[in-house]
This record gives sequence, C-alpha cells and structure tokens, in this order.
Amino acid sequence: MGELQVTCDPAEVGLDRERLRRIDAHFARYVDEGRLPGWLVLVSRRGEIAHLSAYGARDLGSGAPVEPGTLFRIFSMTKPVVSVALMTLFEEGALTLDDPVADYIPSFADLRVYESGPASAPVTRPAEEPVRIWHLLTHTSGLVYGWQRPDALGELYRNAGLAGLNLPGENLADLADRVAGLPLLFDPGTGWTYSIAVDVLGRVIEVASGLPLERFLAERIFRPLGMADTGFWAEEGELHRAASLYAVGPDGRLTLTDPGDGMARRPKVPSGGSGLVSTAADYHRFLQLLLRGGELDGVRLLGPRTIGYMTRNHLPGGADLKAFARTPFGEAVPGEGFGLGFAVVQDPVAVRTVASPGEYHWGGAAGTVFWVDPAEEITVIFLTQAMGFGTRRIRTRLRQLVHQAIVS
Repeated sequence: MGELQVTCDPAEVGLDRERLRRIDAHFARYVDEGRLPGWLVLVSRRGEIAHLSAYGARDLGSGAPVEPGTLFRIFSMTKPVVSVALMTLFEEGALTLDDPVADYIPSFADLRVYESGPASAPVTRPAEEPVRIWHLLTHTSGLVYGWQRPDALGELYRNAGLAGLNLPGENLADLADRVAGLPLLFDPGTGWTYSIAVDVLGRVIEVASGLPLERFLAERIFRPLGMADTGFWAEEGELHRAASLYAVGPDGRLTLTDPGDGMARRPKVPSGGSGLVSTAADYHRFLQLLLRGGELDGVRLLGPRTIGYMTRNHLPGGADLKAFARTPFGEAVPGEGFGLGFAVVQDPVAVRTVASPGEYHWGGAAGTVFWVDPAEEITVIFLTQAMGFGTRRIRTRLRQLVHQAIVS
C-alpha cells in the first residue's frame, strides 16, 4: 500500500505540530534511560496520518534503528483482529453469540468450576451455564491464563502447558480440548478474567468456516485490507525488518529474549490471542476499518451497526471492568467496560485521564498499544518490544500527550 508516511499538515486536522512533538520528547527518555529498546508512534485523525515518529533501536546489538516498516510482535493486539474475524461469520449467519461453544468444540460440554483443593486433587462442581461464544469474546467465560494465577487453578494450567507464549498441542483442535479439560474460575457470565478465550475462538472460527485460522485471517482480513506484512510468522526475506524482543528485568534493564529472526518460526498452533506479527502501516489500516464503521477503500468487512455493537460495554448491567474483574490485572481500570474484543471507556473522570466516552483500546505484552476515538476521529498506535514494561503506563502518558495536542 506504499511507504508509511505523514499525509497531512497536523493543523489541517486540528492538531498542533509543536504539541505533538512532546510525544517524541517524552518517550525518547525511555530509550535514553535504557527502559525501552526503541519505539514507533503513529497518530491519525480523520483518516490522515498527522504524526509519525520512531526512536531507538529495533535491535540493540546491531544498533539497527526502528523504522516505519519495522516488523513487531503485537501479542494481544491480535485479539481484536480475531474478534473482527469471528464477527464476519456472525454477519453471515454462520453462528450466533449465544451459541454454546460445545456446538463447535464438543469437549466444552459439561465444564466444571474450581472450588478448592490442590492441583493434585481439585474440588470442582458442574458449571451452572455453558460457555457461549459471547463469553469468549468478552473474557467472561471463567477461563484464565496460567501465568495470571499463583493458586491451584494456575498450577493446573501450567501443568497443561498453558502458561507460556507457545501454545501446546498438535493443532488448535488439540489445544481447545486441553483447555476444556481444565476447570473454570467461575460460572460463565459472572465475572471477568483475562484469558486464553480468544485462542479457543480461533478454533471456533476454524469449525464454523471450514478453514484453518491462518488461512481464514489471510483471505478474509489481511488480503482485503492490504495487510501484506501481518501473519503468524515473518517470511525469511523480510527478517531484515524484524525487531528483537526484550524483557524488562527487576532492575529495569533490558535482556534479549528472542532475536528478530525468531519471527520466522512457524507455530504449530497459531495463537488467536497473541500470535500475530505486524507493522504500523498494517495495523493502521485495521484501525481505519474500525473507525470507518467496517469499510476501507471500498472494501467492507463488517457493517457499521456491528462495529458499534462490538465497541459497547457488554459487561452485565453495564458493570465497571475493574469492579467485575475476578483476577488482578493492570488493564482492568475503573471507568472502563469491555466489549467484543476491546476495553471501552465509559467515564473518563473515573479513568483519571483525558479520554472520550466510547473510546476503545487494547495492547500487547511487549508494550504495544492502540486506541480508536470515534468522537475525535483519532487512532493511535505505539509499538515497542519490551516484555514486562506494561501497557497501562504507556497508554496513560500517550493519552495525555495526544489529547493535549488536539486544538480544534
């Protein structure tokens, strides 16, 4: 789709150029102080890219810089993409959100809820409600992530190999059956916990569509939108653009955990929850699709009512995400709800930062962040590769810095 570049004078879309430069000055310190290897930020308004900047290295060893075409692991920013993919099947009538997951994955029948006891002898009871597709989309299924919980339930997940970034099993069908063999944290629909649910959704997509997840995403999302650099691995010929992955240690120092060429590994089990590799240009196109109500450059993937429905707060009774969460999680903050793949701002005052009601967002484990603000017609992307740095503090500062630059 051409090289990523600024497409307008910021003033043309009501943004102040000098104030936008505060973004760069602020986040440059994170690199200069050794807290991030490098980053890229993109601010778009009314479909025009008004601010694009990059700073630091995509690989600290070689000093290769972050550039507009750098490939990043986007981790949980994969989830909104898979949620959109699922909703294309919804629009075709291939499934309903109320369908029990067991209709597509038989092992999800008769699930049980953890009550007490050690991992070696857990005490469970029958779930009062089947896990439905809606529960998977909203993280209200009772499934968890193994790395989240230090208790017996977390141990059960870890014993099943469900704690790391690489999913176990031979394929998504095998993975889904492994997940179904574990107890739930709570009855579906009675709480919110960030979880492996979207990986299970990947298997639902396969069954409902008859296509492998990677093929479905390529044919139904990436190719129509021109997202040529997005997939579950990077081709060998593109690895010169790949960013290395770092982890932030207890002392705040960065340690290399996966060099850029690690992106060439083709996963046996594609992760619909965290597995995609992408670029700022590709993800920008995905966000423009959302902002425009499901259509971009003459390609319509979803209807505008579906996008509107996905980006409402779906928590029962309009519950606050922080209050409804059953497991401590940094992204669960007061003033926000959760929709079908996104956190949604309900009350900016409670969020404690400038934001618009109806703004929706999510992030990834390596510090990647995005949001879409329909009221201001703004999309924002921040990409880096630092596991453990945390997306909340990046998003909080970035919101401040973007909103202060809006002058009309």
